[in-house]
Amino acid sequence: MGQAERFAASLTEEGRYRLLIEAITDYAIYMLDPAGIVTSWNPGAQRLKGYEESEILGEHFSRFHTEEDRRAGLPERSLRTAARDGTFESEGWRLRKDGSRFWAHVIIDPIKSPAGDLVGFAKVTRDLTERKQAEALLRQSESQFRLLVESVTDQAIYLLDPGGQVDSWNPGAERITGYRPEEVVGRHFSLFHTPEDRDRGEPARTLETAIREGRFETEAWRVRKGGERFWAHVSIDPIRNEDGAIVGFAKVTHDLTEATGTRVALDRARDAIFQAQKMEAIGQLTGGVAHDFNNILTAVLGGLEIVMRRLPENPNITPLLQGAIQAAQRGVSLTQRMMAFGRRQELRPETVALQALLRAIMDIIIQTLGPRITLDTDFPEAPLTAHVDVDQLELAVINLLMNARDSMPSGGSVRISLSARAVDSDEMAGFRLGRYVCLSVADTGEGMDEATFARAMEPFFSTRGVGKGTGLGLSMVHGFAEQSGGKLLLNSRKGEGTTAEIWLPVEA
Repeated sequence: MGQAERFAASLTEEGRYRLLIEAITDYAIYMLDPAGIVTSWNPGAQRLKGYEESEILGEHFSRFHTEEDRRAGLPERSLRTAARDGTFESEGWRLRKDGSRFWAHVIIDPIKSPAGDLVGFAKVTRDLTERKQAEALLRQSESQFRLLVESVTDQAIYLLDPGGQVDSWNPGAERITGYRPEEVVGRHFSLFHTPEDRDRGEPARTLETAIREGRFETEAWRVRKGGERFWAHVSIDPIRNEDGAIVGFAKVTHDLTEATGTRVALDRARDAIFQAQKMEAIGQLTGGVAHDFNNILTAVLGGLEIVMRRLPENPNITPLLQGAIQAAQRGVSLTQRMMAFGRRQELRPETVALQALLRAIMDIIIQTLGPRITLDTDFPEAPLTAHVDVDQLELAVINLLMNARDSMPSGGSVRISLSARAVDSDEMAGFRLGRYVCLSVADTGEGMDEATFARAMEPFFSTRGVGKGTGLGLSMVHGFAEQSGGKLLLNSRKGEGTTAEIWLPVEA
């Protein structure tokens, strides 16, 4: 029996694994023998490349490469790299059966026998043509945006990062303030405020107002490089990504001491910033990453579990496989939290009585907080119901409690409360009109300073240090609340503790 027949027989014995691979149509997943001959072919490969299984089995995989890549020896080099380094990964042009090109992300991993002999390769190909086009659109959008901003010389138009540091600088900003880009980029924007404004904490309040109300606008004194004051009209708008997280601020300053100010140019520049084409393009590029990784990890876990079942117990190999399975499972958990933040997880909402739900998990709550933290609850007698996914709500509550616990290393108290709320006007930005239930978790911990608070819900932002958390806890709760039709509200001050409120709709 040849190598290809052995692979086919092996896969046939494991029907679950075959079903798994054949169910994936977004990826070309197939096997090569040590020489690069195709020995298996899944529906995703057929859809992506156009070849029927009968047409491609027994053919060399180099036929998917462009002529220039074949002349450069890329197919052979990729197999050598995978065998030597344990994997080969790249992006490049590949060919379909009809000769058309597509931009592909390719991974090749060696397959070895228990004795360590190379018996073939596993190859995964994904079509990234749409992403490539989106990147081109992003570059074009950035270029147009840059030309627009740099063409405005009577307005200071620049970006701040979430902490208030200057991130870009246009000619209008240089003309109005007197600072060259190299003198100001990376410095805090409070540089332009008067000393008395800085003493009152005005710079921090402007960013807080912009985040809370969606915009900050004022007229006040500002300071040029030489110390001269000028009367300015200032507007600051928060820039959010597709998931609603703050990624920076757009700041426009108009020198009102000049007689030639024009509101039309200001509105035009502000509209260009509001469109946030760059943020939208980035969101299109990253929105499906967690979902795609989840698909890949599912296939990896399936393969590893089959290997564990088929191999006899071996003290040298079994622990390695168990470690690989655990690592893949951690990867699945991470991608699920990323999907929660991106509001891509599948929710199963139902009407649930929140008092009963919280009492049912009270043992878990107490265990999560630990012996140094006292727990207080405030639940009204009348049942409060919300339309929500029960499992995800329980996970969100545990995440908030873990954050509260970690903010009180020496002990403290946590208060969990429920209350009925109603939004009957547009005063609360971002809320739909209707009835809500507010689930509040308040702690007496160390609280957050302004810089930490501004970034608290950003994905992967953590103050716990490397290896002590993924930084996805609040991001996940935020994404879950938004996807459920509600909101996550935070209130925190350094030394005064933190209160997190999950607002959930009563009706679907």
